[in-house]
Amino acid sequence: MKLSKSSSSSLFSSKHFNLSPFIRDPIPKPFSHSHCNSPYLIHTQIYNNNNNNNNKRLNYNQNLKLHSTNSAPIMASSFKPESARAPPAIPLPAPPLTKFKIALCQLMVTADKERNIAEARKAIEQAAEKGAKLVLLPEIWNSPYSNDSFPVYAEDIDIGGNASPSTAMLSEVSRLLKITIVGGSIPERSGDRLYNTCCVFGTDGKLKAKHRKIHLFDIDIPGKITFIESKTLTAGETPTVVDTEVGRIGIGICYDIRFPELAMIYAARGAHLLCYPGAFNMTTGPLHWELLQRARAVDNQLYVATCSPARNAGAGYVAWGHSTLVGPFGEVLATTGHDQEIIIAEIDYALIELRRTNLPLTKQRRGDLYQLVDIQRQAATLGD
Repeated sequence: MKLSKSSSSSLFSSKHFNLSPFIRDPIPKPFSHSHCNSPYLIHTQIYNNNNNNNNKRLNYNQNLKLHSTNSAPIMASSFKPESARAPPAIPLPAPPLTKFKIALCQLMVTADKERNIAEARKAIEQAAEKGAKLVLLPEIWNSPYSNDSFPVYAEDIDIGGNASPSTAMLSEVSRLLKITIVGGSIPERSGDRLYNTCCVFGTDGKLKAKHRKIHLFDIDIPGKITFIESKTLTAGETPTVVDTEVGRIGIGICYDIRFPELAMIYAARGAHLLCYPGAFNMTTGPLHWELLQRARAVDNQLYVATCSPARNAGAGYVAWGHSTLVGPFGEVLATTGHDQEIIIAEIDYALIELRRTNLPLTKQRRGDLYQLVDIQRQAATLGD
């Protein structure tokens, strides 16, 4: 069910912005600033008092109850933190495992699809031997990263079997090894459309979730990199949160990590961990890759795991590498270099509650001032 135009537009109706209490008395012309000339701003006025030659500040915002030495402090209860998420945030669920090992498998991707699948399987098996209960693969690990390659290497995941040898392997190995796999991403063919798709498999080998990349990688940095993913791919429409044997996981793919709203929705849906298979490049990777991971983790006080292809200097698209696990305090817990590598790190969900107790952001949000609306959850609520 989609929100009706009337229901969404009502959020901005005039009744929510009644200015009549503030215009009962004439207001002098605002003090003019060259950099602040919006007619919608209520300015602080400064006048000269000829009697004592002192500038006095006349505050016309008293009815807005802004900070002033004469006003009472705003009580915490008036912040309405429970209203800062609509619908209200889901309490963090109790995970099946509190502590476990995650493996980030940074793979060298070639033009040989069969080889890529075999190398991915080998890496997953090695990770499981080292005790990993969750394995994360890179973005587009079965194909070169190019618009020319996506149609050629694309698989029909819904049909499965021979139509999707990459996901067939992930299903088999997750079942045999009794592990959870966040299967990076591969080009997916669905009808006449192509998607950049991540599949999550449970310990029984069954497909638990499928995330189609929501934000397509369309950038143009002259002299550095130009890539228009939308030339061949279609954007996904659905945020993906999945309950697994290692907790509730929110899924994003590469460029999705740049959009904090998506991570905030996942946190509000009770995710313990965000997984972003990605392939940042040599231009944005050094500047933004770790920064964005740490930001998504510290903003939402949960774990963030990323996995990149290994760097191949001879490829048409050169990945930055540096697959990473970040903790709920924004701390880098483990990271690779740029070569093919498997790293094993420990996730302890008890740290999420500890950090949220130490720094109680969820209780301090200003629901009286702003709100994140999860459109899909809201629509489902209205449909009940």
